[in-house]
Amino acid sequence: GCLLVLLCGCALSGFISSPWQLFLTWGLLVGIGANAGAVGVAATVANRWFVERRGFAMGVLTAGIAAGQLVFLPLLGALSDRYGWRSVSIAVTAAVAAVIPALVLLLPESPEGVGLTPLGAISRPIEAPKARNPFLIAIQGLARGVKSLDFWLLAIAFGVCGLSTNGLIGTHMIAYCVDGGYTELAASSILASFGIFNIIGSTAAGWLTDRADPRLLLCYIFVLRGLSLLILPYTDLGPLSLAAFAVFYGLEWIATVPPIFALINEVFGKRDAPVIVSWIFAVHQIGGAGAALGAGIIRNWAGSYLLAFVATGVACLATAVLVLRIARPQRELVPAT
Repeated sequence: GCLLVLLCGCALSGFISSPWQLFLTWGLLVGIGANAGAVGVAATVANRWFVERRGFAMGVLTAGIAAGQLVFLPLLGALSDRYGWRSVSIAVTAAVAAVIPALVLLLPESPEGVGLTPLGAISRPIEAPKARNPFLIAIQGLARGVKSLDFWLLAIAFGVCGLSTNGLIGTHMIAYCVDGGYTELAASSILASFGIFNIIGSTAAGWLTDRADPRLLLCYIFVLRGLSLLILPYTDLGPLSLAAFAVFYGLEWIATVPPIFALINEVFGKRDAPVIVSWIFAVHQIGGAGAALGAGIIRNWAGSYLLAFVATGVACLATAVLVLRIARPQRELVPAT
């Protein structure tokens, strides 16, 4: 369903003639289709198909986001330069149309449905999950989540993740590099290079999630991200500085997903984890939207992105402290004797 919405948005965007149509097709339809089929679906697949190595599986699945960035950004940039922006709409529409039948044919709904068991599960017949009302599942999951402090801590963490990745860097990195004297094509290539390290970082984070405390891993990721954002504006923005930033920031761009997913499983259980992930991912997107708008306002008001980078870096460091409190058991008060 989400891929069909994505397909419609991509196809219709090739016929737009005014800004409001761009917001409706690419902003609304593509946004809903792409994000509804992102982390929530990956979480469902990881939980249904894996008992062992679930963190690693989630890392590999989310690394696909980075792989798409690495493959498509340079190609679409070159396509736009040569044939115009409408050619990008055609290319993306064709890619989505090709993926839909492949998923239908090659990805079963669950391992039990095809007579298999999840990796690491006990080899015994397990009934396939029964179909339930998806709207009711979503509302019940949200109702359970909002009553938990851990839900809000996870939401804050994912919100800051969104504002520091898609919101600030994903939206404004090209403009930031152009301010530093680079061409738009060179700047888009720099952003695309993040994808190489995204793949490595996300996969490594998944592997580490299966072996280490996900709270500590998440803390380290946010510390690295915050320091990277605080240091970059004070460099000369030369090729060496940008290369170092691409390495460090790229490694932890999507690396937050496996440990956050592990913590959600720990707090809310396997059944409710995918829907909780989806709600928290919505906060991620809200954070990204807020940073995309806010950083642009700051750039126009102050004439540079310095304040946006510093504020986001500080937010990441503060989040590094907060995540250490997620899913910690409450100490029982012992009456004084």
